[in-house]
Amino acid sequence: MSVGWMDGYSTLITGGGTGIGRAVAERFLAEGASVTVFGRRQEQLDEVVNAAAQPERVHTVVGDVRDSDRLHTAVTETVERFGKLDTLVANAGVWDYQRPLTRLAAKELDATFNELFSINVKGYLLSAEAAWQELVKTRGSIVMTLSNASFYVNGGGPLYTASKHACLGLMKELAYELAPKVRVNGVACGGMNTDLRGPESLDLAERSISASFAKKGPATPPPLIPLHDSSTDPRDFTASYVLLAARDQSGPITGQAISVDGGIGVRGFARAAGGDDL
Repeated sequence: MSVGWMDGYSTLITGGGTGIGRAVAERFLAEGASVTVFGRRQEQLDEVVNAAAQPERVHTVVGDVRDSDRLHTAVTETVERFGKLDTLVANAGVWDYQRPLTRLAAKELDATFNELFSINVKGYLLSAEAAWQELVKTRGSIVMTLSNASFYVNGGGPLYTASKHACLGLMKELAYELAPKVRVNGVACGGMNTDLRGPESLDLAERSISASFAKKGPATPPPLIPLHDSSTDPRDFTASYVLLAARDQSGPITGQAISVDGGIGVRGFARAAGGDDL
């Protein structure tokens, strides 16, 4: 259900062509915002435009979040197209498919650390650097896609978990540095059925997390979380992004993360992964 909380807003979403990024773009549009979607594949961005009831409120920019020039272009074009920038959603990321340290050779570890952190962490920082001056003008906000792995173990391997912990720290630091003009918050999502991919350095760039969901059948044990039967559709994770972006609804909130993870923090995880025979 949309209530028009973002009527007239101008927004920029990185990784906006698929997954939670696309779901947030579609929700923002439903809430009255105009949206620039930034991503690496034009065909995916075009799908967002084609699905929009008012395609004139969608702008696309092809680029990689590791490229600061493309991010600055995205901000410039957003302001040229829609007149301002109210909200940045820093979202683009990759997952390590829970590859443990015990299955990473030294050279793999080195290469994958560089790739994963350059997207998941540096990409957020470069996005914020490109956008902050325009956000100051509108007393806008940044909403970062965090993860249950920003707080807990086993939401990924050591590389992904470390990157998402880093994003949590980055969110808090930027909330401090950009106050009082720009609010910075995060949404810590649990597992979602999306097209999230893995690092090229682990030959996982073409592997999609949605394939893992497709393998689950009636006999698959439920995940060890209280709300184990809750939705994994990314569209059902978008309300928190709207709340945090809408200044009339969350004006006093900054430096905070909303956990949308089915209650992992209530129960945690049941066992040590390594086992007694490690």
